[in-house]
Amino acid sequence: MYLRSGCRIAVSPDTKYFAVDWLGVEVTRATLGIIGMGSIGYRVAQRARAFDMRILYHNRNRRRKEEEEAVGAHYCEKMEDLLQQSDFVMVVVNLTPETHKLIGKKELGLMKPTATLINISRGAVVDQDALVEALQNKVIRAAALDVTYPEPLPRDHPLLKLNNIIITPHIGTATVQAIRMMAEEAITNMLAVLNGQPIPSEVFPK
Repeated sequence: MYLRSGCRIAVSPDTKYFAVDWLGVEVTRATLGIIGMGSIGYRVAQRARAFDMRILYHNRNRRRKEEEEAVGAHYCEKMEDLLQQSDFVMVVVNLTPETHKLIGKKELGLMKPTATLINISRGAVVDQDALVEALQNKVIRAAALDVTYPEPLPRDHPLLKLNNIIITPHIGTATVQAIRMMAEEAITNMLAVLNGQPIPSEVFPK
């Protein structure tokens, strides 16, 4: 949010000086709560460790002790405990009937008023009407969304009118290198099928 507002100030023709009290929030030593500790969530934890963040996570299945210790992550059996303790809550789950509107009015109300919600999973995992209300009423400090429902949002959607949210156009994997790796992985899997070999990235239904 400070980045968004700061950019406007930096380029505004009305700017004569930069305010000395323009202060943001440190991530270093802050608590990051990761909801969904699959492969992506775990990689987020690895990166957060570099910022000396305290890492909590909630997942259907607890990670092995060695994996937890490698990133300094602490398991929260109840998502409510994670929500109450975290300065930043990052949602990294698949969209299923169980996770549809996983984060709603109740969950937002459990978060700290100084907390930020980050959604990099799927838009429908968050109840967007509840999020609008929470941001308007300062139930939470801010939100950052790389995903919405629908994509893009209608141009008159209330989320687009708030100044305590950042929305990006689903660009979490939008790099030349990432797209190339995904294409190569898809080709490798197709060749394995055609040659009657084990599929390297086969997804097994649970």
